[in-house]
Amino acid sequence: MTRKKFCLSVVVLVAELISLSFAYADTVSFGECISRMKILARSEGISDRTANQVLDKVKHLPRVIELDRRQPEFTQTFSGYFNTRINDERIKRGRALLTQYRPLLERIQLETGIPAQYLVSFWGLETNYGGYFGDWLVTDSLATLACDPRRSTFFTQELLNAMRILDAGDISHERMIGSWAGAMGHMQFMPSTFLSYAKDVDGDGRRDLWGSIPDAMGSAANFLRQLGWTPGLDWGQEVRLPPSFDYGLAGRDQMLSLATWAKLGVTTTSGSPVASTEQKFALLVPSGHQGPAFLVSKNFHVIMRWNRSEFYALSVGHLADRIAGAAALHRIPPSDTDKISREQVRQLQLDLLALGIDSGEVDGILGSTTRKAISRFQQKTQRIADGHLDIALLTAIRQAASVVSR
Repeated sequence: MTRKKFCLSVVVLVAELISLSFAYADTVSFGECISRMKILARSEGISDRTANQVLDKVKHLPRVIELDRRQPEFTQTFSGYFNTRINDERIKRGRALLTQYRPLLERIQLETGIPAQYLVSFWGLETNYGGYFGDWLVTDSLATLACDPRRSTFFTQELLNAMRILDAGDISHERMIGSWAGAMGHMQFMPSTFLSYAKDVDGDGRRDLWGSIPDAMGSAANFLRQLGWTPGLDWGQEVRLPPSFDYGLAGRDQMLSLATWAKLGVTTTSGSPVASTEQKFALLVPSGHQGPAFLVSKNFHVIMRWNRSEFYALSVGHLADRIAGAAALHRIPPSDTDKISREQVRQLQLDLLALGIDSGEVDGILGSTTRKAISRFQQKTQRIADGHLDIALLTAIRQAASVVSR
């Protein structure tokens, strides 16, 4: 057998072992699951020392399962998300840290092309500048989730990766503290992300994302660069839209040149035309036509590969701007007035389907597909088609679907 075929056979064998070990995770005890995990760890090359250290005293954490199952009762608005994360104290602290670590951050920027203010912004949003890493022993959290049937395969691999980090000597077991889901250190890397992108920037022979600011910042920059960050390109900017704007053009999947946006009447917040270039941007209106509008670049999409939330990516971009000295938003997101529950969103998705409008999976999540469906309903009923949902629109869609269902 060739070496290539042998390696492939090993990969297939390990995959089958993972599947067989955890296909019935809901019917075996935690102890049995951990016994199987120890066999798997050794087959994956984890040292006996690390496997025994981690798995002999591992704890099952029911609270972690509760948190994994928990879903918010109400959908979160951009205003609610943004206003809790972008505040004067976080901006002030970010500016102070940008000054304090400027030599380090400028050196990293020179090497990777990632501007200093973005690294500080990620740091602020992930752990409030290292103020809170989480208080869970990562291996306990990951073992608990690995032995639960919902996402067993994913968390089994993350637990194995956590043990590989321990085997490498990057961190001691007792210092491997993180979130309930296993995200770790200043930038909240999952173990798989750590193994792929963490760097020893301070030269002490360890990749310490808990105790070393140089390692944490350098690793974050390396991650962003590998995700496809384009040096010299901003994340985006707030813009003003003309009164008759076609909101059907909004959405991050519709990338148009700045020259095209300029022809459509899009301006800067000061009223001057946006730069007329062929660089492509998408338009987002996270609070509908009454809130701020943003043109976002390819680098915005890179931020979303870190965290697949438009609200998160907008917050990272704006916080980075504020840390670098920019002013607040020209147009403040409208304050929350309507609370819409996930169950109401599920019914909305069913109602849109009844009206012949594809709203995607009926999951109670107000994602991009559902917002596009809302926009199509708004177009059909001569409303401003900004995809924004409030109670009045929810009621109108419900009534329209009820008529069709009679």
